[in-house]
Amino acid sequence: MKKTNSILIQFSRVVFMILGSILAAIGLEIFLIPNSIIDGGITGISIMASRLTNVELGIFIFVLNLPFVIIGYKQIGKTFALSTIFSVMCFSIVVTLLHPVPGITQDTLLATIFGGIILGVGVGLIIRNGGSLDGTEIVAILLDKRTSFSIGEIVMFFNLFILGSSGFLFGWDRAMYSLIAYFIAFKTIDITVEGINESKAVIIVSDKNKEISEAIMSRLGRGITLLDGKGAYSGSETEVIYLVLSRLEVAKLKNIVHHFDKGALITITSVEGTGKKYAKKAIH
Repeated sequence: MKKTNSILIQFSRVVFMILGSILAAIGLEIFLIPNSIIDGGITGISIMASRLTNVELGIFIFVLNLPFVIIGYKQIGKTFALSTIFSVMCFSIVVTLLHPVPGITQDTLLATIFGGIILGVGVGLIIRNGGSLDGTEIVAILLDKRTSFSIGEIVMFFNLFILGSSGFLFGWDRAMYSLIAYFIAFKTIDITVEGINESKAVIIVSDKNKEISEAIMSRLGRGITLLDGKGAYSGSETEVIYLVLSRLEVAKLKNIVHHFDKGALITITSVEGTGKKYAKKAIH
C-alpha cells in the first residue's frame, strides 16, 4: 500500500511539473516575448541571447541551465537536480513548440499582467513539486552559505541586473514592463507555492490583552492561547497572545489590535512543515 502511494505521489509530481512547464512557456511565448518583455534569471539571459543570435530560445534555456543543475546535483541533492533538469527540459521543448504561435494580445499592459500571472503559476507548480526552472536560484542557495545575504536578496540582485540590462536591447520602457512582470510573477509564485490560505502564527504583546482577546474571539471566531511572559530587563510579568489564522485574516486582526492599542507589538510568521496540520485545526 505504501509503495502504491509513493508511486502515485511521484506520478502526480511529474504531472504537475509538466503542467507547470507548459503554463510557464505559455506565459513567456504567448504573452511576454511577443511584446518584448522578458523574465529574470537564466530565462531572461536566454531571451536576450536568442534575440542577438537568432538561435532557438529553448536551446539557450536548456544549455545555460545545465551547468547550474550539475552544481546543484553535487551540492544540493539528487532529487532536486533531477526534478530541475526534467522541468527545464519540458520547459525548453514547449517554448520551442510555441515559438511560431503569435502573441494573444498586443496590449503591453495586459501582456505584462497576464503573462506574469501565468508564468508565476507555472513556476510555482514546479517549485511546489520539488523542481526549479532557473539556475540562478541554485547559485543563490550556494552563495547564501558563504555570504550575509539571503537567497531572496541574491536572486533579486541577479534579476535587477538582468532586467535592467534588457533596456539596452529592447528599450527602457520594455525593461520597466519586464520589472512589473517579474514582480507579478514573483508574488504569484509565492501564492502558488504557499497557497492563498497559508496559515500564519501571530504573537501579540499588549497591555490590553483582555480586550484584544475578547475581540479576536468574537469578531474572528478564532481560539487563542495566552502565554506567560516576563521582561528580561524590567522583570515585569505579562500575558502574550498567541493564535493561528489564515493570511487573508491578517489585515483584519491588525485593525482589531490597533483599535485597542496602537502601540501593541505584533509578530507574524508563516506556519510551515508538519505544524500545518495543527494550524488547520486551530483555524477551522
